[in-house]
Amino acid sequence: MTIDADEAARHKAKMEKRKAVQDAEVAGKTIEKGLLIVNTGPGKGKSTAAFGLILRALGHGWRVGVVQFIKGAWATGERKALDAFGDQITWHSMGEGFTWETQDKARDIAAAGRAFEKAKELMADETIRLIVLDELNIALRYDYLPLDEVVATLAARRDDLHIVVTGRNAKPELIAAADLVTEMTLVKHHFAAGVKAQAGIEF
Repeated sequence: MTIDADEAARHKAKMEKRKAVQDAEVAGKTIEKGLLIVNTGPGKGKSTAAFGLILRALGHGWRVGVVQFIKGAWATGERKALDAFGDQITWHSMGEGFTWETQDKARDIAAAGRAFEKAKELMADETIRLIVLDELNIALRYDYLPLDEVVATLAARRDDLHIVVTGRNAKPELIAAADLVTEMTLVKHHFAAGVKAQAGIEF
């Protein structure tokens, strides 16, 4: 593909204007704070995105904490890979499986309570800069934890602590308290075509 001189000049002028707008917008952002991030929606990728953010944080030398509220002792690829970072990451799988597997609401509530206590313990550790609360939205959806207490605790995090909450059906109160909310939209899913969960893709 060849570009003539006039087209190249028009493109350069357009990009110069765009750069000026972008630079001005970036310069206007002056606040630095720990974010409450919510990844929700029916589409695949909520936890996957959170684990990608963990990798980014680890690359900057941050200490990271993970609490899994529903998923139990799954041998996941992300856990195996992140174990290589040693003490830079602290990982706690506190769930006992999805509610249709445990079939015991009292047990699920107790497990969620233990997981939230662990989350609060990690929040109090000033060496940790990022915490992922994986599938906390599921625990809140089934009323395993008191919503108001959870939202208030997350909102009261220290100024430099980032927290990511994952799971479908995020509660409106949590969405209102969050700084960043991303909804994963389901357009097409291979499960519908009979493809099973596969190592390296789902876990």
